[in-house]
Amino acid sequence: MEEEKKFKPYISPNENPPEFTPVSVILGILLAVIFGAANAYLGLRVGMTVSASIPAAVISMAVTRVLLKRSSILESNMVQTIGSAGESLAAGAIFTMPVLFLWSEEGKAASPDLLSITLIALCGGLLGVMFMIPLRNALIVKEHGILPYPEGTACAEVLLAGEKGGSTAASVFIGMGVAAVCKFIVDGLKIIPGVITAPIKALKTEFSIEVYPALIGVGYICGPKVSSYVFAGGVLGWFVLIPAIVVFGAGTTLFPGTDPIRDMFASGGAGAIWSSYIRYVGAGAVAAGGIFSLVKSMPLIATTFVGALKGIKDANSDSEERTEKNLDMRLVIGAIAVIALLIWLLPQVPVSLPGALLIVLFSFFFGAVASRIVGLVGSSNNPISGMTIATLLLATLIMKLTGQTGIKGMVGAIAVGSVVCIVAAMAGDTSQDLKTGFLLGATPKKQQIGELIGAVVAAIAIGGVLVLLNSAWGFGTKELAAPQASLMKMIVEGVMDGNLPWAFVFIGVFIAVTIELLGIPVLPVAIGLYLPLELSSTIMLGGVIRYVIDRRGKKGKDESSSGILLCSGMIAGEGIVGILLAILSVTGVADKLDLSGVMNLGLVGSIILLAIMVVCVLYSHKLKRR
Repeated sequence: MEEEKKFKPYISPNENPPEFTPVSVILGILLAVIFGAANAYLGLRVGMTVSASIPAAVISMAVTRVLLKRSSILESNMVQTIGSAGESLAAGAIFTMPVLFLWSEEGKAASPDLLSITLIALCGGLLGVMFMIPLRNALIVKEHGILPYPEGTACAEVLLAGEKGGSTAASVFIGMGVAAVCKFIVDGLKIIPGVITAPIKALKTEFSIEVYPALIGVGYICGPKVSSYVFAGGVLGWFVLIPAIVVFGAGTTLFPGTDPIRDMFASGGAGAIWSSYIRYVGAGAVAAGGIFSLVKSMPLIATTFVGALKGIKDANSDSEERTEKNLDMRLVIGAIAVIALLIWLLPQVPVSLPGALLIVLFSFFFGAVASRIVGLVGSSNNPISGMTIATLLLATLIMKLTGQTGIKGMVGAIAVGSVVCIVAAMAGDTSQDLKTGFLLGATPKKQQIGELIGAVVAAIAIGGVLVLLNSAWGFGTKELAAPQASLMKMIVEGVMDGNLPWAFVFIGVFIAVTIELLGIPVLPVAIGLYLPLELSSTIMLGGVIRYVIDRRGKKGKDESSSGILLCSGMIAGEGIVGILLAILSVTGVADKLDLSGVMNLGLVGSIILLAIMVVCVLYSHKLKRR
């Protein structure tokens, strides 16, 4: 307690520099839309998302300081606070929302409209922010020095570096430019294939790698250890399970396949075996991994929940200090009650009033858990998938037991899961942003208003982004595999209809059990098993680059920070061009840009891949040495 009283933020509580200004709000809203759309695109492609707080902070510094000649660090912090809200809401939405589009494509349900998507996302987004207001005192203030909140602390360091004269914005913008050009050449002009594949006939499989900068960026940011876990899952699926199925299955026809395995492999290659069997194994592994992470967090969940309830008592403190002022708790409780009523009244969420209150209670529970977990291990390790799987299993069972079977019950379960999933994602991001503000001396009340603005803007934008992407390519396709949403769809349908190939699912479950017994993190390996090999191999390439950079640095010193900014820019740049190409596809312009019939450079794609690698290595190392 004495330690927290001694803590002095960068900006004194007695100072009152510009913070919540028209410039910061407008720029924050723009970044919320941009990073929200980019993260939605990335998550739908590879099933993984990344934090946008640091690149948003860098861009806000570049615009406010360099272009607008404004000097308030709290104004830059407000920009990243609003901007990162869009990324986190999108990360939660893409786990579940695309399922509604997949059912529409199958003719099982009506196509979801923009209003429905927006209202469900809005309920989750606002609840995620509201729950962190009473939790701030318990988790951010009282546990300062105990919960590090890695992304929040790193974001504060970036803003402080800019305040002291350093500028790292160039890294982000160069990364955005490199990725934008590569993405446009590969998927816009289509003169270079996006995937390089090498058949391995003796082993009855193939090796493949994608030519996309964002995947290298994901691997670089995750680091060599996590990337190697993801790649290990890919190796297990494509170099162990697929050859075993082809060799031992031969002329056998296994459900859910409809042809003999030998014929499937002859016509569709290893990809056909993966699509028919391995993705179910991966689904079982991911589901088990998510549940393991949840079970292991139960002691933490219990202490967090008790601490959160105690922290509410102190949340309405009448402190005179600017840095301790939160939104009025009466307003917060009233808003939560209104959202609970909205959930009850929404036709898209077929629950009773007690059911709506139960959803709010679940959301508070998982929001508190998510906040504490990201405080300890960072947003990348937030077990949102495990929380969502647990919620979907319970929601689907309740729907089934109360007579709401078939597609109506499944849509209701997905709507419930969407709210809880978005709450967990938003709570984690909000807590990181509040930690940044705590270190810098921001006004909590103003930050909380900024988070609410970001949540509203992102909720409105995410519906348009999902409709646009679905119209351009469709979910569950090669362009947008939507792996997390496909997994959630399988779980809900499996519980409701009992039509899953349970043998393959349980093989995945026991693979996860084996991995857990070996003491290896289950989820990254399971995700690699669930994803196509070309994704995990490119992610591994990014991890290798990070390993080389860190090894060349001074012993015990991180040499990769500028590379992380570069790769964050690459992810944002590819996502933005992906959204642009989706617009061009819907409007019919994309066909006119397609030069694949005129020119096809083939293996030049591998040269581009090497060029991206060289840029990452040399540029990040050069900046760090400088």
